[in-house]
Amino acid sequence: MLDLDGKVAVVTGCGSSGPGWGNGKAIATLFARQGALVIGSDRNAEAAEETRRLIAEEGNRCEVVVSDATDPANVEAFLADTAARHGRIDILVNNVGQSEPGGPVDMALETWEAQFQLNVTTAFLTCKHVIPVMERQGGGAIVNVSSVAALRYIGKPQVGYSAAKAALIQFTRTTAVIHAGSGVRLNCVVPGLMHTPLVERLAEKYAGGDYEGFVSKRHNQVPMGRMGDAWDVANAALFLASDEARYITGTELVVDGGITAATR
Repeated sequence: MLDLDGKVAVVTGCGSSGPGWGNGKAIATLFARQGALVIGSDRNAEAAEETRRLIAEEGNRCEVVVSDATDPANVEAFLADTAARHGRIDILVNNVGQSEPGGPVDMALETWEAQFQLNVTTAFLTCKHVIPVMERQGGGAIVNVSSVAALRYIGKPQVGYSAAKAALIQFTRTTAVIHAGSGVRLNCVVPGLMHTPLVERLAEKYAGGDYEGFVSKRHNQVPMGRMGDAWDVANAALFLASDEARYITGTELVVDGGITAATR
């Protein structure tokens, strides 16, 4: 079950924003444990190397590349090199993303545009270059990481992020239909409130630095009484990338402890 032996998996945003397990770091580590050769990219060289080191210490395989996921030429070169050196790309996980606070009145246009560049265009760029590789080899699986902010207002004024992550879901659905006949599957993992190193940064943006209060509020928002963690996201991504999900495309797997079921 969930065997990725012999597969080449690209994971963008493979580093963690601080000590502990971020989504990309957990996804890369789990995929490597399941047998994949993981090619991780991140703009933070130190964070990427930390992920590579942890995977290597477990006796598994990972290569990392410093790459800016918003730079078209950078992305094209990274993926072309990966395909040339390894002969295939079986799995792509688009994990890059970031939230900035604000509504349309107070958010700068530059921030709005940057939110779409980071949360949607990054996936567009990787798919542009990976899908032809997957089609030539007879198929592949792409997993995009969205957010429940795309589905619900979850207590934070983040109009750019919410709109961009909603766009990512529709991008995934549409692209999945376009390429379904060639064996390329696309799906979204939709995480809810996750307790990752990013929470500390979010507390600065949305709670005036009150980390403990922010964490408590997030726990209390979840019907299960607690936030999830990066491994919950990684396990969902693993399933959607695996052959066990071979008849699943163009859909979303919500990992949120019941938030969307409890809100309207």
